Amino acid sequence: MSSRREITKILVANRGEIAVRVMRTCREMGIPTVAVYSDADRGCLHVRYADEAVHLGPSPARESYLAIDKVIAAARQTGADAVHPGYGFLSENPAFARAAAQAGLAFIGPPPESMEAMGVKTTARARMAAAGVPTVPGSPAPLAGPDEARAFAESIGFPVMIKAAAGGGGKGMKRCERAEDLPALWASARREAAGAFGDDRLYLEKYLDRPRHVEIQVFFDGHGNGVWLGERECSVQRRHQKVIEETPSCALDGALREAMGEVAVRAARAVGYVGAGTVEFLVDARRSFYFLEMNTRLQVEHPVTELCTGLDLVRLQIEVARGARLPFTQAEVARRGHAIEARVYAEDPAKGFFPSPGRISYLRAPGGPGVRDDAGVYTGWVVSPYYDPLLSKLSAWAPTREEAIARLDRALGEYVVHGIATNLTWLRQVLRHPAFRAGDYDTGFCQAFAADLAPRPDPRHERAALAAAAVAAFKRDLDREGAFAARALPAGGSGWVRAGRARALKGGPR
Repeated sequence: MSSRREITKILVANRGEIAVRVMRTCREMGIPTVAVYSDADRGCLHVRYADEAVHLGPSPARESYLAIDKVIAAARQTGADAVHPGYGFLSENPAFARAAAQAGLAFIGPPPESMEAMGVKTTARARMAAAGVPTVPGSPAPLAGPDEARAFAESIGFPVMIKAAAGGGGKGMKRCERAEDLPALWASARREAAGAFGDDRLYLEKYLDRPRHVEIQVFFDGHGNGVWLGERECSVQRRHQKVIEETPSCALDGALREAMGEVAVRAARAVGYVGAGTVEFLVDARRSFYFLEMNTRLQVEHPVTELCTGLDLVRLQIEVARGARLPFTQAEVARRGHAIEARVYAEDPAKGFFPSPGRISYLRAPGGPGVRDDAGVYTGWVVSPYYDPLLSKLSAWAPTREEAIARLDRALGEYVVHGIATNLTWLRQVLRHPAFRAGDYDTGFCQAFAADLAPRPDPRHERAALAAAAVAAFKRDLDREGAFAARALPAGGSGWVRAGRARALKGGPR
């Protein structure tokens, strides 16, 4: 990619907070945007924010956001000359990238060949091993079924992780401790994988003891220049879904950080990568690290990297798609301070984190120094049951980790959402947990400390309940006094007279 390409209008093939986030950078760059939406998202914030919007179809994602032909048609209809996929949906779909190219659109992401090389996890592991990147012991290809999986698991030893070959984000992932549990877990993982990715192939990896999930942000231009922009610690996970991310990681020293960064660049270069990508690793108790997977897109947790580097990764994505070179070298990458992100979900921790769709009757987002709220909702918005219940990503930056934790805790305390249940209080409990504050945690944190993190009454709610009870009691007393006065007074007379008699009966002034 050496020639300069004009990009004058961008269709954002996504929804919610990530669509709004991409559009904000486009607006700063003077580039008009096109939103796409489903039936459920007619009033979505990204639809309101964009310069134009095109309806894709029914609410189910397969009939709207995942319908490649509809998204390409929307770009043609509006005259867009580029498409940004955000994350999720079609962002790592090589068929979509190829369809965009065939339609004459610039795809703001990596080449489809890079997606294919990293998209199937077993293929990616083989490519990485060939490039000298350390990998977790596991099956070299998808396994035919539970019988083959059991034989392989016994060869490397239990426990093992069952994983979706085309997956990510914790979907289709199960930890298996014993051979007899494998058939049921295999069937469950297969159903999840098919539903999430349209691909039910599974493979096995050796389960590592107390691993930490640490990922490296990389960025490449189309001229062969590549850099890494620091790491993100993503070990606070619930059901294999990241919930809190921070940078830098407490698990890494300077030497380990440099080694992982260099390996991440090597991994991306091995597949001809272009644009923003994330190479994910597991770091074991002995501080050895292993390649896990590569996400060939902008990552959900990219704000913490932006806060510590001062870079706009979406702007860089657009410039690289235009054919520009990276404007800095590895030696010029500067990182400062500490940043933490918490994912605010419409879910009820008291009910097993069950999603809480419904109308937001009131919303007040926090602010103040060093606070960033990436959101796609507003007062009156209806949280749909069709999509991920993420409301926003609340991030805080400060010079030190301790200050960043205190700042994010304060911001979460200011966040007010009425009408639906959220995980706001639960997130604050995580931040205040001694193990998290000490930086001594791993991917088993949420499970190990589930009792400590169990929902507790919010003091603000207790005060509100007491106030409501007092008002109700006062109202009952007034009603009783009114009823007594009505029985004691003769019929007739003016309201003023009756009121005076009522006061007299109660011993008050006349």
